[in-house]
Parts: sequence; structure tokens; C-alpha cells
Amino acid sequence: MNEIYIIGGVAVSLVVGFFVGYFLRKKIAQAQANSAEAKAEKMLLEAKTKQQEHILLGQEKASKIIEEAKKEDQQMRVELRSIKARLEQRENMFDQKLLEFQDKQTKLQDKVDKVNQIKTEIEKLREQEVVTLQKIAGLTREEAKEQLLKKVEDDSKVDLAGRIMKVQKEDSEVYLEKARELVLGAIQRCASSHAAETTSSIVNIPSDEMKGRIIGKEGRNIKTIEKLTGCELVIDDTPESIMVSGFSPIRRQIAKLALEKLMADGRIQPARIEEYVEKAKQDLALDIKKAGEEALYKLGITGIDPKLVSIVGRLKYRTSYGQNIVNHSTEVAYLSAMIAAELGVDEAKAKKCGFFHDIGKAVDQETQGPHPEIGYAILKKFNIDEDIAQAAKTHHSDQPYNIFSSIVKAADAISGARMGARKDTYEQFVARLEELEKAASGFPGIEKVYAIQAGREVRVFVKPNEIDDYSAFQLAKDIARKIEQELQYPGEIRVTLIRETRVVEYAK
Repeated sequence: MNEIYIIGGVAVSLVVGFFVGYFLRKKIAQAQANSAEAKAEKMLLEAKTKQQEHILLGQEKASKIIEEAKKEDQQMRVELRSIKARLEQRENMFDQKLLEFQDKQTKLQDKVDKVNQIKTEIEKLREQEVVTLQKIAGLTREEAKEQLLKKVEDDSKVDLAGRIMKVQKEDSEVYLEKARELVLGAIQRCASSHAAETTSSIVNIPSDEMKGRIIGKEGRNIKTIEKLTGCELVIDDTPESIMVSGFSPIRRQIAKLALEKLMADGRIQPARIEEYVEKAKQDLALDIKKAGEEALYKLGITGIDPKLVSIVGRLKYRTSYGQNIVNHSTEVAYLSAMIAAELGVDEAKAKKCGFFHDIGKAVDQETQGPHPEIGYAILKKFNIDEDIAQAAKTHHSDQPYNIFSSIVKAADAISGARMGARKDTYEQFVARLEELEKAASGFPGIEKVYAIQAGREVRVFVKPNEIDDYSAFQLAKDIARKIEQELQYPGEIRVTLIRETRVVEYAK
């Protein structure tokens, strides 16, 4: 029982403690809430006070800005009134000037009308005078003009021809002497070896037994070589050698390289021939590029496109009248630089003009057209200087583009005219002289024509009773122009026209 009482007392104590704690906690929470509300009201009051202060400050600033804006507006209005007054004053001045100008224009127009009227009256009087003169002379204006011009021409024909001959003789003597000195100096300073190339190449073989192996069974090997290379193999009794014949030096070189590789290998059959011909073409392409690089390095020309270098290398295997073009171009480059130095122009540019003048011959056998036009197109494609491209285009023309074209033309003629530089067969030589004489003799009034100095000069004898001195000048130009248009020749041809009157009488 005592235990029951004790448990009951503890339970009551717990219940009483719980309610006491609950009321205490409630009192404490209520006191804290009242304190927070008081703080919040205080902060809100302070915020409202600051807000009022900021509003008053903003209103003061706004008032100041409005006052300043009103002052600026007032100043602008004053300035605008001043500007308007000045503009009105200027407008009045312009109106006055315009009225004065219109008045002057009216007066000038009146004067122009009067002048035109006077001019019309003068023209009428002149026409009346012309009609009166035509009636008196019995000739129209055109007929009188024709007779007057004819009389003046007849009277001055002989004097004019004499003056032309005198001036041309004086000028030609002076310039010819200077040109001779300049050209001779360039020739003497530039020494080059010359050897006209042929249309065949010799391939050395180890023994004559190799000839049969190159021919092959029923000639299949030699036929394959000739078909692939486009050259003809001449196998005769000449010991230890085979001749490769063809007009293209490139094809001859391919055939020669292929034969040398086949003989070194020893297995000569159509399949091997095709393989070594392709290898020969590859080796030749490398050799062509190397030849172009060596030629440009020798002349000190740099900055050239690699493709153009390869085109330059092709000139090693190109000939003209038997003259190797890369050697010819190199010589023309040196001669051009020497002539340019004497004339005081750019030597480096003249050297480039001389070297690239025949670049068109590298591809003229594969491309249609004359080599000067082809060369110009190639050089323009690789953005070469216009002077250099024009030198290539006009080095055979009578109207050079500039002084560089004239220099290259002279250097080209010197190089082609050197002894041994070019070759001609006897039949070609005779045929060329006959064509030259035939072209020059196709004009009326010509008595005889002679081609002399290996076809570099044509002497024309005319009938003096049909060709006078004045007509002789024009006839010589016509002959030279016809030769240029109809014939192909290296260098230049001089046309000498001779008019001679002989009177013979005997004293008995």
C-alpha cells in the first residue's frame, strides 16, 4: 500500500510540474514576442524618417535641374534668334546677287545673239563670194581645191624627196655609228661557244651482239622502242653504236636513256622496254628541272615559280635552226644586260627580258600559235613583270613595246647571226634565197633583184623612168613589209633599193 501511495504521489508531482513548466514557457514566449514587436516598430519609424529626408533631398535636386534647364533653354532661344537674323541677312544678300547675275546673263545672251546674227550674215556673204568666184573661174570648189593641191604636190615633190633623203642620211649616219659601237662592244665582251645540233643521237653499245638483242625476234623489240618513243633507231654496220633519229630532242633523249637502262639490265623485251621508257621519262623530267635551275642560277635570277623553272628546263631539249635555245637564251640575256648598261637602263630587268624572250618555244610544238604569243601567255600566267612579258611578245615586231623590247631584239639578232650558231642545208639555203628574191621582185618598176650576204640583204634595182626618188622610199618600205609578212627568217633582212640614171654619149 505504501508503494501505491508513493507511485501516486510521484504521478501527481509530474502532472503538477508539467503544467507549471507549460505556463512558465508561455509567459517567457509572450515577453519575447512583445520585445520583437517593439523593435520592429522602432525600425519602421526610422525607415519612414529616412524616406522623408530622401524625398526632400530629391525634390531640392529636381528643382535645381529644372532651373538650370530653363536657363539653358533661354540661352538657346537667344542664340537661335541671332542665327536666324544672320541667315535672313545672308538670304537678302544672295537674292540681290542672283538678281544682278540674271541681269548680266541676259545682257550676255543679247550679245551672243548679236554675234551669231553677224556670223550668219558673214557666212551668207562668204557663200555669195564663193558662188561669184566659181562663176568667174568656171570651176567648183572641189575642182579648184584638187587643182591647187595637185600643183603644190608637183612643185614640192622633188624638194620634199630631197629633204627626206638629206634628213634620213644625216640621222642614219649618226645613229648607225653609235649603234655599231654599242653592238660591237657587246659582241666583243660576250664570248660563247656555238655548235649547231643535229637531229640524231648516238648510243654506244658494249658489243655488236647487242644490236641483235635490241632488234629482237622478228623486230618486236625495236618496233616497241620506236612506237613508245616516237624516234627511229638506225642500226647499221657502224661498230658499237646505234643512231637514234628524230626531230624532237626530248624524244631522242628518252629513247637514249631507255636504251642505256635496257643494256645495263640485259633483259630486253617489250614489257621491260615499257618499264624503262617510263623510268626514262621520269629521269628526264628531273633533268629538265635541274637544267632550268642551273640556267637561272647561272644568270642570278631568283624568285621564279617551280613550274616556270621546269618550262625553262625544256629549252635544253629545244633547237631553232640547229641552235640550242637554252644556250641562245643565256647568251641573249648576257648581251641584253651589256647593251642596257651602255644605255643606262636596268641591267637586271634587261637580263630577264633576254632570257625569257623565247620561253614560248618550250611548248610551241604542243600548243598552237606563234612562240612570241605563247611566251607572253606563259609569263603573264606566272605574274611576271609586264616589260618582260612584252619583250617576249614583241622581240620579232617592228614596233617594240619599250626600250627593253628593242634591246632584246638586237641581242637576239646578234646571237642568231654568230658564225656557227645556226645551220641550213644547201637546198634550204638556196630555196630561201629564191623565195626572198621572188618576194622582192613582185612589184612594178623593178628591174633586177639580188639576195646577198647569205640572205641578210636584198638589193633591188628599179627602172629610173618608172620609179622616181619619192616613190623609191615607199617602194622599199612595201618590199620590207611583204618580206616580213610572207617569209620566215632569223634576225633581220636589209632592203637596199638602187635607182640609177646613166646617160652615155660618144664624141666622134
